Amino acid sequence: MAEQSENPIESVMGKISEKIHHESSSSDSESDSEKKSYPSESVKDKIWRLFGREKPVHRVLGGGKPADVFLWRNKKVSAGVLGFATAIWVLFELVEYNLLTLVCHILILSLALSFLWSNAHSFINKSPPRIPQVHLPEEPVLQVASALCVEINGAFVVLRSIAAGKDLKKFLIVIAGLWVMSIVGSWCHFLTLFYICFVLLHTVPVLYEKFEDKIDPLAEKAMIEIKRQYAVFDAKVLSKIPVAALKAKKV
Repeated sequence: MAEQSENPIESVMGKISEKIHHESSSSDSESDSEKKSYPSESVKDKIWRLFGREKPVHRVLGGGKPADVFLWRNKKVSAGVLGFATAIWVLFELVEYNLLTLVCHILILSLALSFLWSNAHSFINKSPPRIPQVHLPEEPVLQVASALCVEINGAFVVLRSIAAGKDLKKFLIVIAGLWVMSIVGSWCHFLTLFYICFVLLHTVPVLYEKFEDKIDPLAEKAMIEIKRQYAVFDAKVLSKIPVAALKAKKV
């Protein structure tokens, strides 16, 4: 009888010890998994991204509908925008249509059709055309103007600092960029250059987003090599320019 009365107590104690052992083993496994996850997260954080970005490509492009168009989130809209830009480029560059002529012809055609329809609807028993009231909202225009004003003022500040001789590196970069733009401008018209940039905006970001894990390591190697070559150029050329010596004396 004593053995039979002790058996339930022993069984209960055994279940409690098994439960405690199971909880401790599960907590140890969770801690091990967390320890394993931390290095992976730290390694992920150390991945080098192009231009030092920390945000996804969609957020870098500003988010919203423009980023959706550039990244082809809606293929019909993106294809429509690109097709419209291509049609404009073909009209003005290949067909050599004049912008003012095109605008005038479109206005003449639309006004003539609406005028004739408004006067002939009573004879053909049709309802008159509904001409919408076009109203340009003030707030978006002011937002765009203020954003452009900030960017233009920032560009003026950079140009002023470069012209004052404060940053030799920026001076060389701006001169090289303007020189490249002058060469490209001699090859094609402004509209063609604008169209090329527009096509690049519709192709490069989406390709980079798709293959960023392969592009970023190559870009990192390229940036390391560029910095190394710039260090050699700085040591052999820039450091010997009198402007740098004058700055050192002033300091």
